Amino acid sequence: MANHKSALKRIRSNDKKRLRNRFQHKTTRNAVKKLKELT
Repeated sequence: MANHKSALKRIRSNDKKRLRNRFQHKTTRNAVKKLKELT
């Protein structure tokens, strides 16, 4: 476990960023899939 305040904050922000990235990645992949089905 992290001891420094900045390290704790980095853990929190990394978690949020990872969630957002995962969501964006999934959404993009689904959009590409739909586009390929149309063409």
